Amino acid sequence: MGRAFEYRKATKLKRWGHMAKTFTRLGKQIAIAVKAGGPEPENNPTLRSVIATCKRENMPKDNIERAIKNAMGKDQSDYKGMTYEGYGPHGVAVFVDTLTDNTTRTVADVRSVFNKFGGNLGTTGSLAFLFDHKCVFTFKKKENMDMEELILDLIDYNVEDEYDEDPEEGTITIYGDPKSYAAIQKHLEESGFEDVGGDFTYIPNDLKDVTPEQRETIDKMVERLEEFDDVQTVYTNMKPAEDEE
Repeated sequence: MGRAFEYRKATKLKRWGHMAKTFTRLGKQIAIAVKAGGPEPENNPTLRSVIATCKRENMPKDNIERAIKNAMGKDQSDYKGMTYEGYGPHGVAVFVDTLTDNTTRTVADVRSVFNKFGGNLGTTGSLAFLFDHKCVFTFKKKENMDMEELILDLIDYNVEDEYDEDPEEGTITIYGDPKSYAAIQKHLEESGFEDVGGDFTYIPNDLKDVTPEQRETIDKMVERLEEFDDVQTVYTNMKPAEDEE
């Protein structure tokens, strides 16, 4: 498998966080989807995608329905996607993806963690060259499906020719150009794939070696950032432990 998938597999548990935090993150995504396209999944492709991801993460049906209902309320705050980036300890790049209804609070929280660990919060886009932005789709695998044919069908959307298969879950994961998110989702659904869950991710293109002691410090910084409800995902270019000799 390629760098993208190996990195994602090696960092998945840490980046997604604990179940309760995952539900909070997905609840905000539901709110944004409902605000943008309405509460009916059949008429809202983005909401369908988020719900599929919710099911894959074992989010209870009641939680999903409650999140949709809350998003329709007049007092529901609008969330805004913001990214913060900078260097943490030992020169490791840190990219923080957030959904917030108060950017002043969020940037203060994120900056406090960078400062506490001796890092430096940079300007937006300052570390973009270190990460590849991708959209990612996970869906149920069809019996006797031809993955080469599917990838060929999606080549116009810059979908990578390498994919991740999870035999236990019976799912396939593909990566593509974020600008083609809607087109990829439409193609997968029209092709009859079930539970098509979509998301976005940042994949480091230059992994940095660290010592076990340095890794421990950086992991503590990431864990501290993930404690904030506004934080969706934290990415670093730290080389995964399983890749080290």
